[in-house]
Amino acid sequence: MEHRLFRVISMLWVGSLLSLGFIAAPVIFSTLTNTTDAGTVAAQLFRIEAIIGMISALALILIGNRFVKSGIVDYKRVRWIVAVMLVCVLVGYFALQPFMNSLRVAAQESGTELANSPYAQQFGILHGVSSAIYLIESLFGLALVWRLPGAVPSKIVPKSKSAKMAAKRARS
Repeated sequence: MEHRLFRVISMLWVGSLLSLGFIAAPVIFSTLTNTTDAGTVAAQLFRIEAIIGMISALALILIGNRFVKSGIVDYKRVRWIVAVMLVCVLVGYFALQPFMNSLRVAAQESGTELANSPYAQQFGILHGVSSAIYLIESLFGLALVWRLPGAVPSKIVPKSKSAKMAAKRARS
């Protein structure tokens, strides 16, 4: 049951990540003529995605740790993939977004659109870095889904003392 829960959470997270970043956001910017409005809508969606990412990552890490402690080795690598994705969420949304929002607010307070403000270049750089981090997170998401353990994960079976001694004798 927990293996299925791990897979469902993984696929929902990665599916929402890919859908938002590569379908919804481009459609928003191509449909809305006002880039400020499009940016506001996209920012709200990315905020929701960041929350989904944090909750999903924490749940997956907890479940994965439980599996690894019980000897299921298939989750060792998968936990690291989830951890990298969590770092991407934390850096991309919680480190870069506040700076991007402050530049957006500063442009609004000066009465100009962000694209025509003196903050446009800084915002563009931060947006580029944020987009690169999102792409990295998406690629790791694909790796996560690809690496998900099968229906019956492999478990390390500890060898008994007699089996270890017999293996030593056979090598001698």
